[in-house]
Amino acid sequence: MNQQKIILGSGSPRRKQLLSEMGFQIEICPLDIDESYPENLSCEEIASFIANQKMKALKEIRDDKDVLLTADTTVVSKNQLLGKPKDVENAKWMLNQLSGKSHIVNTAVELSYLGQSEKLSCYTEVYFNTLNEQQIQYYIENHNPFDKAGSYGIQDWIGLIAIAKIKGSYTNVVGLPSDECYKTIQKLLNT
Repeated sequence: MNQQKIILGSGSPRRKQLLSEMGFQIEICPLDIDESYPENLSCEEIASFIANQKMKALKEIRDDKDVLLTADTTVVSKNQLLGKPKDVENAKWMLNQLSGKSHIVNTAVELSYLGQSEKLSCYTEVYFNTLNEQQIQYYIENHNPFDKAGSYGIQDWIGLIAIAKIKGSYTNVVGLPSDECYKTIQKLLNT
């Protein structure tokens, strides 16, 4: 349906899949950038800041005759940012922090096309059931929590057995708020 090519400034297979399923032609352009951020940013501002840093890096290597898209997803629990886990112990700690509580997933997206740019942020509240140590261990050993903010993927096993409910966009938790992205891309293309 959409013949427009999107240059995805990300190596995320989940973002690529979502955009492909929306009908876009996707070209992956992974970026190796420093994802650190100023300490004075609030948890709500971090994803937008990193998505913007990715866009700056992407624009250095690609022009925007095709749609450029960068994104970053953060997980915030009790006003604490949970990034990608550094190791098994860190992943266990994060999953224990999420167990039996709710948290916020924020995905910030930045788009650029023919000199125009758009930014969006989407927030979803996710409610976790209480996890036991065996469930956490099984998930870490059999799935890959190390490339995911908060140490989990809602589309994985843990999403099937441990997520009681969500308020907001499911695809946002996967890594890209597809409905908002689609509308924003159409707006850019038709301007």
